[in-house]
Amino acid sequence: MLTVFWQFLVLGLCSFGGPAAHIGYFQQAFVVKNKWLSDEDFTQAIALCQFLPGPASSQLGMYIGYKKAGYFGSIAAFIGFTLPSFILLTFLAVANNQFSGSVTVEYIITAAKLLAVVVVTDALWGMVKKNLISIATISTALLTMIWVTFSSGLFGQILPIIVASIAGFLWSFKTQPIVDKHLIKPIRPHIGLVVIFSGLLILLPLIAATNENIKLFSIFYQAGSFVFGGGHVVLPLLQPMLDGMVTDNTFLSAYASAQLVPGPMFTMASYLGASAIPQMPIMGSIIATIAVFFPGSLLLFAFLPAWKALFSHPRLIQAIVLINACVVGLLASALINPVITSSIKSIGDIIAVIIGYILIKKYNCPVWLLAIFLIVYTFVINL
Repeated sequence: MLTVFWQFLVLGLCSFGGPAAHIGYFQQAFVVKNKWLSDEDFTQAIALCQFLPGPASSQLGMYIGYKKAGYFGSIAAFIGFTLPSFILLTFLAVANNQFSGSVTVEYIITAAKLLAVVVVTDALWGMVKKNLISIATISTALLTMIWVTFSSGLFGQILPIIVASIAGFLWSFKTQPIVDKHLIKPIRPHIGLVVIFSGLLILLPLIAATNENIKLFSIFYQAGSFVFGGGHVVLPLLQPMLDGMVTDNTFLSAYASAQLVPGPMFTMASYLGASAIPQMPIMGSIIATIAVFFPGSLLLFAFLPAWKALFSHPRLIQAIVLINACVVGLLASALINPVITSSIKSIGDIIAVIIGYILIKKYNCPVWLLAIFLIVYTFVINL
């Protein structure tokens, strides 16, 4: 268990670049170097984690820890990989709360918001190329974007995902009318973990009003339960849920700050939790961080016994295709509002964002270097 913790702590200190890069780090560390997993096992684990809601790279890390040292190994992997970004983002949130009136901080926040425009645009384009591959997926994404633009609240964010999954399941009967039932293995997840996941999802909103900490846990638990497609997608889900608890500036600062630190992007919850309860920032950070990762962890170990059956079922495959297209629409809506509307204030901002996008897309500019460029730009135009 200590070996697992140390290996993931080292990776948590240096794993920049987002979920795709994290998978590369894991492959080198645990397949090539340490040989904890075979290539086939690693590939299958990636597929399972991509299928489930939650942070795919963190779920993959927990799976690797589980294969090495059981359930305690999965906990050690999670803590080791998440701890560095948790500490850094909590510190940044506290600093932002204490020095929010500083002109310097305001300039840095402005630069962070411009950085968010570049990064979300890049993430969206990557998801478009990967997931919008047919008229059905393009239509799903467009309808989702339109719906979310003119709706509000958590229901407006989650309903498209539910509708897309049902539509994909029904559409599979037309595209694949004949399914050999003898070739489909029965899906037998860990029922106890499914019950815990579902029970918390239903119960927490009902008791959220009784306590501020429970309310915060409920919000981040719900967000972690419905995030498909990686950390970028937590943006459109959390924004309406945290309305009134954190400002748009704080929200976008959390997102941009998560780009600058190593480890999983979901630790933006650490920043937001500390900002939501400024009188107890460390407690708020711990609650939000555990809550946003917890549902994905439950689902990972609930469906671990059944993943082969899941991926061989043609009905579910089609549902996943439309869910991924729906996620593209959600992120596109978030890019427009609040990311662009809260960030772009002048022609100079537009030019800076375009230059930033070219740097990150064409020249593979590191995010931290792009952040420095945007901070310098912000200070220069405000001289």
